[in-house]
Amino acid sequence: MKKNMGQKDKLVRVVIAFIIAVLFYYQIISGFIGVALLLFAIAILLTSLFRFSPLYKIIGIDTNKSNN
Repeated sequence: MKKNMGQKDKLVRVVIAFIIAVLFYYQIISGFIGVALLLFAIAILLTSLFRFSPLYKIIGIDTNKSNN
């Protein structure tokens, strides 16, 4: 599994996941939409942890500068 995610991309994903988690915790977002967004936040957090995005692989995007 080749890393295809750069540092800036990783940071943006972590910040978005954190914001979604905080909004869910304080019940600003709730119900089905809240759970769906929380699952999305977990998914983008996991992809940033491994620095690999399956969607990027399919589309052919590589934001990792160390690969170039």
